[in-house]
Amino acid sequence: MKGKYAALLIAAILIADQAIKVYIKTHYYLGEEHNVIGNWFRLHFVENEGMAWGWKFGGGVGKIILTLFRLVAVIAGTFIIRNFIRKGYSRGFIICASLIYAGAFGNLIDSMFYGLIFNESTPYIQNVAQLFPPGGGYASFLHGKVVDMFYFPLINTTLPSWVPVWGGDQFEFFQPVFNLADASISFGVIVLLLFQKRLMPHKEHAAANTVETGAVVDDKTQVS
Repeated sequence: MKGKYAALLIAAILIADQAIKVYIKTHYYLGEEHNVIGNWFRLHFVENEGMAWGWKFGGGVGKIILTLFRLVAVIAGTFIIRNFIRKGYSRGFIICASLIYAGAFGNLIDSMFYGLIFNESTPYIQNVAQLFPPGGGYASFLHGKVVDMFYFPLINTTLPSWVPVWGGDQFEFFQPVFNLADASISFGVIVLLLFQKRLMPHKEHAAANTVETGAVVDDKTQVS
């Protein structure tokens, strides 16, 4: 797979991811929700300061560490993907690597810049954030929050009373709210795990059964 195709795939995911996030930020107040298809596919605007799928990591200090880790990973990933392409890794492997890279890059943009270019949106006064507000953003560099919006509560029910421990509790599947970058990372990782034998490169062992000797073989030498 040529590098330009990997670059186009990464660019397409980044543009789509950021376009969706900017639209949500500038049209939804924090916590706003609308059904897209029935009750099982919704747009629900939330923000998180942690990892993918809304997981958190160590407060303010953890936020900086996580953002810096993403930055290092994205910089390193640029050279790693280029190396994969030069070594002729399979098309499927390069696509999965590009999906993971693009997803990490997409969430990195939120963490680095969204605090600078958007003002705060709150559910209390239901205000929608502005892009490049006159009074400045809601946070400093590296302290931006990641925007999530896709919500798929496929099952929402009350567990029967006979279920041990959780009987009578509310049960919801699928609960996490995520974004396109999260989905890109997860899809790339899952495909690599499921099809690693097919996608991962295999070393050739053509010389595995070759026996080296110190003998010189020529027309006068007979090897038995």
